[in-house]
Amino acid sequence: MDFTFQDLSGTFSIADVAIALSLSFLLSTAIGWVYRFTHRNISYSQSYVQTLVVLGMLISLIMLVVGSNIARAFALVGALSVVRFRNAIKETRDVGFIFLVMGVGMACGTRFYTLAVVAAVAIGLVILVMYRFNWFASQVQRQVVKVQVPPDGDHTGSIQDVLIRLTSEFELVSMETIRGGALTEIMYTVRLRKGHEPGQLIAALSERTSGQRVTVLTGYDQTDL
Repeated sequence: MDFTFQDLSGTFSIADVAIALSLSFLLSTAIGWVYRFTHRNISYSQSYVQTLVVLGMLISLIMLVVGSNIARAFALVGALSVVRFRNAIKETRDVGFIFLVMGVGMACGTRFYTLAVVAAVAIGLVILVMYRFNWFASQVQRQVVKVQVPPDGDHTGSIQDVLIRLTSEFELVSMETIRGGALTEIMYTVRLRKGHEPGQLIAALSERTSGQRVTVLTGYDQTDL
C-alpha cells in the first residue's frame, strides 16, 4: 500500500496566496468602513463588521483551495452544509454586505484581482451615493401610538377625538388586555399633522386615559409618559 502524501499546494504560489489574502483583507476592510459610515440605526455591531473582513479572507482562501477542481468544490459544499448559523440578521442591507464581501473574496481567490478592485470600488460608491442623497426614502412619516386605559368604560371615542384633532390620518392596529385584564392596550398607527409634536399628542391623550401610560414610537425613537 502507498502511504505517501501528495502536496497539492503547488497549484498556486506563495505570491498568489499573499496577494489574494492581502487584497481580500484590504477590500473587505474598505467595505466594512463603508458599512460603518452608512449605518443609520442603533443595531450597529462591531463584531459583524469584523466578521465581514474575516469572511472575505476565508472565501478567498476557499476559492484558492477549490481552484478548478469540481470534486473539491462538492466536498467543500458538503463540509460547509453541516454548519448552522443561528444569529438573526437584523437588517436586510446586512445580507447585501455579506454577499458583497463574499463576491470580492471569490474574485480574489480565483485571481481576478482587477475585477475584485473594480467591483468593490464601484459598489461601494453606489452605496455611498445612496446614503448621501437618501435614495428611496419614504416621505411619509408615521408613528405608532400605544394607549393603556382602564377596562371599564368606552375610552375609544375620546381617544379618537384627540387623534382626529392632532393627526391627519390614523388606523386602529390592535386592542388587547394586559396585566391580567387590569388594563386594555390600544395601538394605532398615525400621521401627525404639520406643526404638531409627539409630546403634544401624549399630553392630549393622557388627559383621556385616567393617567395611564401613553407611548408614541417614531422610527427608533420612543417618547412616553
